[in-house]
Parts: sequence; C-alpha cells; structure tokens
Amino acid sequence: MATGVHVNGAATSSDWQDRYYHVDQILDRPGPRTDPSFLAGDEVKDFLRNKCKILVIGAGGLGCEILANLALTGFKDIHLIDMDTIDISNLNRQFLFRPADVGRPKAIVAAEYVMKRVPGVEVTPYYGKIQDKGDDYYLQFNLVICGLDSVEARRWINATLVNLVDPENPESLKPLIDGGTEGFKGQARVILPTVSSCYECSLDMLNKPTTFPICTIANTPRLPEHCIEWASVLEWPRVRGDEKLDTDDPEHIGWLYSIAAARAKEFKIEGVTWSLTQGVVKNVIPAIASTNAIIAASCCNEAFKIATSSAAYLNNYFMLIGTEGVYSYTFEHEKRDHCPVCGGEALEMSISRDWTVEQLIELLTEKQNIQIKKPSLATPEKPIYFQQPPQLEEATRPNLEKKVSELVPDGGEVVVTASTLPFSLSLIITYM
Repeated sequence: MATGVHVNGAATSSDWQDRYYHVDQILDRPGPRTDPSFLAGDEVKDFLRNKCKILVIGAGGLGCEILANLALTGFKDIHLIDMDTIDISNLNRQFLFRPADVGRPKAIVAAEYVMKRVPGVEVTPYYGKIQDKGDDYYLQFNLVICGLDSVEARRWINATLVNLVDPENPESLKPLIDGGTEGFKGQARVILPTVSSCYECSLDMLNKPTTFPICTIANTPRLPEHCIEWASVLEWPRVRGDEKLDTDDPEHIGWLYSIAAARAKEFKIEGVTWSLTQGVVKNVIPAIASTNAIIAASCCNEAFKIATSSAAYLNNYFMLIGTEGVYSYTFEHEKRDHCPVCGGEALEMSISRDWTVEQLIELLTEKQNIQIKKPSLATPEKPIYFQQPPQLEEATRPNLEKKVSELVPDGGEVVVTASTLPFSLSLIITYM
C-alpha cells in the first residue's frame, strides 16, 4: 500500500516504506569505482526519481523487461515508443501483456500495466514510429534505451542522436544504450554520440540474413521457408505490383501466409504457419526469455550508472553467448573513420571500369559495412539514379545500364542516400 513516507528526503506520497532501501546503499555513499563527479545523498536521488527523463524504444520481449527494471530501480519519468500491436505469440515472453490485450498497441498496454503495478511511475506511451518525432522530442530526454528487433530502426535513431549533438551545447549529447538478442546470444552497448563508436560503425559485425537461391524457391521448393520466400519475393510483386510490402502490416503478412500455404500444399510441404511467415519476411530469430532478461538487466544497469554517476559505465560493448554454457565478454569497439554517421571521412571504393550503375547499387545493398536498401546515387553536380519520387526515378532509370565510369571520373565523389536513413554516405570511386 502506498504511504506518505519520506526516505532520505527523496520519496513522494506514492512510495512505500523502504522502497529504495537497497538502491540507496549505492547512492548514499561513494564506492571504489565511483565516478569523480558522483555526489552521494539526496541530490542524486532527487535527480533519478524526480528529474531524469528516459526514453525506451520498443515494447517487445526486451522492452517489457527494460520497462519493469527501470520502474523498480527508481526512474519515474519514462517515455515509450512502439509501433506494433500485441499478437498472441507475444504472450509467452512479453509478460506485461495478457490474452485480453491481443490486438491493442504494445506501448499503451505496457504503460498502463507498469503504472498500475509500480505506483508513482509515469510512463508516457506513443503508438507509432520513431520517425514520426522530430529533434525537439528527442532533445528532452537525458538518455535513450533501445530494445528493438530492427536494424533499420537502430540505424535511424543512432544517426538522429549523432546529428543532434551541438559541440557548444553539452546537453545535446544524449547517451544511447542499445540492447539486442538473437536466440541465446545477446549484446548491450553504450553509445556516446560523436564520442564513442556508433551503431553504424559496427554494421560489419551483424550476421548476414539467410537467403535462398531464386531457382530453388521458384522451381524446387523443399522447405516451408522456400514457399514463404516465393510468396514474398516473386508473387507479391507479380500480383500486387508496385505496392510496398509492409512486414508490420497484419493484412500483408496474412496474404503472404495464404499464398505460401497454398504453395506448400501443392508441393506437399508441411510447416507453413502465420508466425513462421512473419519470422521469415522480417528475418526474426525466435526469442529466449532468459536472454532478454539478462540483456535488459545489463541495459538498465548502464542507465542507472549513467544517470547517477555511481559507477563507471560500460566502455562500450558487452556480448553474451549462451549457446554452449554461458560466456560473456566486454570490449571497446573503436570508431570507424569511414563511418557515414560519425566518421566524417569519405569511403574509397575501387570498382571495374565496366561496372554499371545497377551493379554498384547491388554492391551497396550487399556490402556488410554499408547495407543500404534502395540507395539513391548522385554526384555533387548531378543525379545518377534516384529511387524516389517516381518521376525522378523514371527520369534517371536509363542510367542504371550505363557504366559508372561514363558518369563519374576516376577519383570522383558519389553521394549515397536512402529515404529510410537520415544520413548520406560519401564514396570516392576509383577504377581498377
């Protein structure tokens, strides 16, 4: 039951007796690894519980754990963004949701549940995309925690926070804590925009998505995944034309599932399900609740250390591997000079003089340290090929078959952009 008890001058009427007893053991006195800026006592507790504003992005398996941990640690002003609704398959590990919540927005339900169970915590939900919010929205927070399952979303928020930094305004630097899990593997990292390596610096560490040969999925499918890939890669554009496949739209996933199921029946293949269809098209790895719990704890531990300066925070990468036993490792991931987000230097790329613009675009989508979907290309003087708008795409389409060497001189610059990413990549093209 909530009471009006005041513990060390930092409680409110919604706190209960000895609510912060264990946390205050850390905040009432400095320790051997305490940051020199740490000021023990009421001031740091007041900041944590009454002034610190934190943003959580993602309310899935990782996000549910993060929200609960933050609320119980003492963070009271939490904002939450998630664009998904609750599916019945979420209920085995996303413990803030119940069967009655299926179909409702994750952000809203998670906020309601946490505020109901932890009195005094204010969780402000937003049901939508992170791209819907502008710079002023992100500038209001003291730090940001990501519990996302999307590489594109991570790249977007990473670049946005880097772009926010004003060297003359220290308050514009917003620490980003990123957590991710993949089966029994997980990672947590602390990113200080423009100071430490950013998310884009480590793209080459990501596992390549599983792909299937077109000839197999078109002619000789053997697995349920082949049928799903056939539905999404071949049948979707054939039947639905230029309509963009939205992997977060239940209607789109349902259409793919029905087409894939029919294909599987034709070839006597079992195992095509709605959840597998969603997993294949979104490249989702089955989640393990215990991995989520460990990585969420690591993320929230770093948030607590950064907010209070009570201990040295992670520098800057924590890796967990639980496939055979439990193994963890921490190391400092270094900044990449050619990182298009925080590096500032152009990336040199050597290609054949016979390469076409279309071949260069394929390389940019597949190269492990670039991975730009649907890139648009231009020189400082003129466009080469633009994906959008449709009129400009049509006007520049003939360049796809032209040789890059006809459009860009040796040592010339090509600027690469994509509508999904708030940054540009500068290439210096040389010819072999």
